[in-house]
Formats: sequence, C-alpha cells, structure tokens
Amino acid sequence: MGVEEGIAIYLTIWWTTLFAVLPLGARSHAEEGKAVPGGGDPASPVNPNLKRKFVTTTWISAVLFAILWAVLRFNLVTLPNIPGSH
Repeated sequence: MGVEEGIAIYLTIWWTTLFAVLPLGARSHAEEGKAVPGGGDPASPVNPNLKRKFVTTTWISAVLFAILWAVLRFNLVTLPNIPGSH
C-alpha cells in the first residue's frame, strides 16, 4: 500500500466512522424539553459536541487503519489467486 492509497483508505475509514460516532450521546431539543431557537427542527441536538466527536473519530479511525495495515503488511489475509488470461 502506497502513501496515496493509505491516505485514501484512512479518509474513507474516517468518514464512515464519523457517521457512526455522530449520534452517540446526542440529546435532541425535544428530549431535553427545550424550545428550538429560530424555528429549527425539534430533533436537532442541543449540544452536538462536534470537536469531541471529531477527535474520537480520528482515534477510532487510526486504530482501525493500523489493524488494516498490519493485516495487509503481514499477509494475515490473502486474496485468492485470480486466474489471469493467458
């Protein structure tokens, strides 16, 4: 895996992980019993904690990427031989 592929794979893992982390701990205005400012959606989060979630996403993605890198680097999983055209 080259540098470019590694960056692309890391960003894909990061983006996917972000969508898994975003709803964790989120409480909506309706759940909190608070009025929605400016006529917004009652399901919008009161305090989304985006900075904390970005940091969490970065660490989780780094661990997942390290596992993937180790699997590929040490050939723990190999792709089956694909017959080529002769």
